Amino acid sequence: MQADTALITKSEAPNALPKAATGIQGLDEVTFGGLPRGRPTLICGGPGCGKTLLGMEFLVRGATQFDEPGVCISFEETAEELSRNVASLGFDVDALVAGGKLAIDYIFIERSLIEEAGEYDLEALFVRIAHAVQSVGAKRVVLDSIEALFSGLSGESILRSELRRLFRWLKDQNLTAIITAERGEGSLTRHGLEEYISDCVILLDHRVTESVFTRRLRIVKYRGTTHGTNEFPFLIDSTGFSVLPVTSLDLNHSVSEERVSTGVASLDDMLAGQGYYRGSSVLVSGKAGTGKSSLAAHFVNAACARGERCIYFSFEESEQQVVRNMRSIGIDLEQWIERGLLQFRAIRPTTLGLEMHLVRMHAIINRFDPRIVVIDPSTAMLNSSSELETRNMVLRLVDFLKSRQITALLTTLTDNDDSVDQSGMNISSMVDAWLVLQEVESSGERNRGIFVLKARGTAHSNQIREFLLTGHGVELRDVYLGREGMLMGSARLFQEAKDASEAALLRQDIESKELLRERKRRAIEAQIAALQLELESEEQETQRLIAHQELERKQLEEDQLAMARSRSVNVGASEDNGSKGRMAGGRK
Repeated sequence: MQADTALITKSEAPNALPKAATGIQGLDEVTFGGLPRGRPTLICGGPGCGKTLLGMEFLVRGATQFDEPGVCISFEETAEELSRNVASLGFDVDALVAGGKLAIDYIFIERSLIEEAGEYDLEALFVRIAHAVQSVGAKRVVLDSIEALFSGLSGESILRSELRRLFRWLKDQNLTAIITAERGEGSLTRHGLEEYISDCVILLDHRVTESVFTRRLRIVKYRGTTHGTNEFPFLIDSTGFSVLPVTSLDLNHSVSEERVSTGVASLDDMLAGQGYYRGSSVLVSGKAGTGKSSLAAHFVNAACARGERCIYFSFEESEQQVVRNMRSIGIDLEQWIERGLLQFRAIRPTTLGLEMHLVRMHAIINRFDPRIVVIDPSTAMLNSSSELETRNMVLRLVDFLKSRQITALLTTLTDNDDSVDQSGMNISSMVDAWLVLQEVESSGERNRGIFVLKARGTAHSNQIREFLLTGHGVELRDVYLGREGMLMGSARLFQEAKDASEAALLRQDIESKELLRERKRRAIEAQIAALQLELESEEQETQRLIAHQELERKQLEEDQLAMARSRSVNVGASEDNGSKGRMAGGRK
């Protein structure tokens, strides 16, 4: 594995070897800063591996990005031919030449004119290079290729001497040089000498494995500095070279507390009501037809609705097919394609090797700068290579996406009865969240179920929810438990109807009993009212009798009092009459 870039940078400072950034995507990373400044670098490889194109891009990037003019000394192609060749990479060499940023000098060497008699002199070459360098104030030089320069020499001693002389002259001029050389049999170059006197040697290779073409780059040596030692895949496309580092050794990716919706509200609820973490990796696994692509489409649709860019890598269906299929469940992806928020990249996995797929994906992601990436299905890569190599490729892709804080959703196709046991190619350990889609067979039919097997850093549901694909998207139904366990599909509908019927009968029985109870209550209340009325009548009669008795008592008392008073008067009168009689008798 390659060494840690950050640690190397610290250890080499402040006495680090001066380096000239190439501007070539990925190459500066694997060389930890670029090519040795003021020293020659040997680029070797077989025909068609890209030596000349790398050298020309080194010059163009230097002139356009770092204000370092360059010179190309070509022994095989004219300036016009070179200009046409690199135009396919989007480089306007003629404009740079016209602007004094680049000079191209074609030197034709006829092998029959070169003789090993006397001293072999490179002074004429040095004069032409020096003139070209002075004409543009060049800091960079490319010599393409060295075989043409020494094609007529066979003596090893002369070759070594002249090569050393050439390399020393370039160093004395303080020129950062690239020298291309063809690969030999059993050695890096045809002469087998150039690699020993070069300060930096980069080997370009292209191979065909199981009918799949792959380009690779390896830094064979780099004096005075550490460097990446792996074989790195690289791509040559319309933007130039793209070198892909294998992966970072340190697990030091930044993390986000932001959450992004899955696009399905009920699925968000299963993930603490918030969805996935931004920048996390999500795996959706299941058998064919369980709805993996539908969940991916929901995720993309929600992201585009938020104004986020998305890339959908499809390895089994074309863009038009995916758009049409998703329209059947109420998801319109075409609107986002037209707005430039969604890009589809549909390609057969067997078209390229794993490394080339990875390089192309890197290049596309770097250009489009998405927030969401979908790989559907990632297991399709197994058609291009072994499970181990595919797993490593996916690991590197996930590592790259995490470093860019891109949320990734990968689907995997499983073919066993229990998809919990495996994820299609054993990548479950590298993802942050894992959703499992299952087929549940019951009552003579198959239904879909979904559950969250893991979700790092967040609470999540442990329920298996019924998964429905409807005309308005994915629906997750609440868990429905019958007497025999969880029910789905028609069994659930039958049980729901049965439960509803039983509930209706129960409600009717309750309502009937409530009506009878109400009638009894009213009858009792009527009886209570009648008794209360009777009681009130009795109370009134009692009060009347009491009042009558009181009145009679008072009348009796008054009569007695009157009689007493009457008796008292009568007695007094009798006594008076008696007195008067006695008085009258006495007078007689």
